[in-house]
Amino acid sequence: MTTLLEFEFDNVKRGNTRRAAQIVGVVGSGQLEVLIEPAELDGKCEIVVETSAQGFEEIWRSVLDDFAAQYPVADLRISINDGGATPAVVNLRLQQAIAEVLDV
Repeated sequence: MTTLLEFEFDNVKRGNTRRAAQIVGVVGSGQLEVLIEPAELDGKCEIVVETSAQGFEEIWRSVLDDFAAQYPVADLRISINDGGATPAVVNLRLQQAIAEVLDV
């Protein structure tokens, strides 16, 4: 059974992406896949998590709240396909993916 979790963040800034889409990470062996793509979201950032792990929505919320506070991006859709990754791996993959699309 797969669970779909959807999160939306408003504390964002615009005009900070340089690439159309980026995939980082691989599903399998406790890992996950992250896809970041531009989207017309009225300045928001949307994160959708597909996971087979049940009952971890609060942990996902905490990890993604921290990520959104550290990287306040706008008009991006982030899709995460989780293969049972730990919060540390989720954070690492998100940082790798966002580094690929930000104008730093």
